[in-house]
Amino acid sequence: MRGQIPVVDLEEYERDPQKLREASEEWGCFRLVNHGIPTKLMAEMKEVTRDLLDLPLEIKQRNKDVIPGSGYMAPSEKNPLYEALGLFDARSSSSVSSFCSQLEASPHQRKIIEEYAEAIQKLAVNIATKLAKSMGASDYCFEGWPCQFRINKYTFTPETVGSPGVQIHTDSGFLTILQDDENLGGLEVMDPLSTSFVPVDPWPGTLVVNLGDIAVPWSNGRLQSVQHRVQCKDAGLRFSVATFLSPPADKVVEVPPEFINEEHPRMFSSFTYEEYRNLRKTTKLHAGEALQLVRLDK
Repeated sequence: MRGQIPVVDLEEYERDPQKLREASEEWGCFRLVNHGIPTKLMAEMKEVTRDLLDLPLEIKQRNKDVIPGSGYMAPSEKNPLYEALGLFDARSSSSVSSFCSQLEASPHQRKIIEEYAEAIQKLAVNIATKLAKSMGASDYCFEGWPCQFRINKYTFTPETVGSPGVQIHTDSGFLTILQDDENLGGLEVMDPLSTSFVPVDPWPGTLVVNLGDIAVPWSNGRLQSVQHRVQCKDAGLRFSVATFLSPPADKVVEVPPEFINEEHPRMFSSFTYEEYRNLRKTTKLHAGEALQLVRLDK
C-alpha cells in the first residue's frame, strides 16, 4: 500500500527475485527482513554506538576524515541536533583497526565492531549482487567496493520537536543499509508518486535499505535514489548505524551492457565516483539534482 515502504524478505529472493527489483525501481528503498545479521550482534553494535558517541569531544575529534565526511561530524549550524563518527571502509581490517584505535575502543568493543563490519559489508555486497541479478546483470561484480559506515546520534529535546534532525538529501553512493533506532522514530522518505514524505517507523530487528545517486546512472535510469530526512518527532537520544556501499573513488561508473539497447540508449555521461562527489559538493546539490548535470539527454 502507498504510504509505507515495501518490505523485502531476503530469504524469499530465489523464489521471488522481482520483489527486490520492483522495490528498487519504484521506491528506491525498502525494509529488509530475514537479512542474516544476528539480532544479538545488532544490539551489541548499538550499545557500542551509544558508548562511543558518549566519549569526550577531544577523543571523538581523533576520528579524522579519510575522504570528506568519513570522520567525526560535530553538530553544525545546518544540522545542530546531529553528530556522527565514521569508519572509512568496513572491508579493510586496517581501516577498522584505525577507527578503533582513534576512539580507544576496548577489546570487547573492537570485537563487536569487527564482527559487525564484516557482516554488514557482506550483506551490502549480497544485496547489490542480487539486485543486479534480478535486473538481468548476473555477472556484475561489487566485490572490492569500499563500504563506509557511520554511527549517528541525534539529541532531541522537547524544544526541538518539529525541527529537522538531518536535512533532505540523497546518498551519493550506490546503496545504503540503515540499522535505525529501535524506539525513537523520525526517518522519512519521499514517496515518488505523491512526492510527499512518509514515515519509516521503528521496527526492531529489521534494516532499511535505500539506493543512492550512483545507482541511477549505473542502471541507465531504471533505479532511483530516494530523498530522505530525519525529523525530531519526540524528545530523547536517537542512535543509528548507516553503511554505504560505493564504487572506488577512481572507478568509472559502468552501465552493464544488458541495460543499453536501441530502445534504451545510454542516458548518462561517463564519470568517476570522486568526480560525482565533487560535483555534488561544488554545486551544493545534495538531493539528487546533480544527476541532471551528467545526463546526456538534458
